Amino acid sequence: MKTKVLMVCLGNICRSPLAEGILKSKVDESQVFVDSAGTGNYHIDDAPDPRSIAIAKKNNLDITYQRGRQFQAEDFDKFDRIYVMDNQNFKDVISLARNDDDRAKVQLILDEIFPAENVDVPDPYYGGDHGFENVYQMLDEACDKIANQLKEENKA
Repeated sequence: MKTKVLMVCLGNICRSPLAEGILKSKVDESQVFVDSAGTGNYHIDDAPDPRSIAIAKKNNLDITYQRGRQFQAEDFDKFDRIYVMDNQNFKDVISLARNDDDRAKVQLILDEIFPAENVDVPDPYYGGDHGFENVYQMLDEACDKIANQLKEENKA
C-alpha cells in the first residue's frame, strides 16, 4: 500500500510545492504519493511562485506542473502524514481535524530536524531570492529524514 504524504503551507505556491518536489525526488513514487495544499484559497489552480520554480530548477527539480489547491477536511482521509510549514498552518489544519486520528497525522515539517522546538519554515514570499534558497535548504534536510523514514517503513 502506498504511503500518502501531504505538504501544507498558506498559499500553496512557495513552501509546500518545494517540499512536494523535494520529497518526490527522494522517494520511490511507486511506494509513496506526495502532494501539497494551502490553508488559504488565494492561489487555487495557480502555478508555484516563479522563485520557487527557479530554486527547484537550480536543484534539478521541476515543479512547474503543480497547481495550487486548498486543504480540505477530506485530506485527513486521503493522507497518512500531513506536514505543515509553520505554527499558523498547524493551527489552521488542526482546526479542521475531526478526531484524534486526524490530529495525529499533522506535524510541523521542521520537527524532523528540530524535534519539539516548533520551528517555522519562514514564508519566503516577501523575503527575496535569498529567502527561497534558505527555505530550500531547510526543506531538503527535513525531506531527507522523511524519505529515510518512509524507506524503512516500506521495508517492513
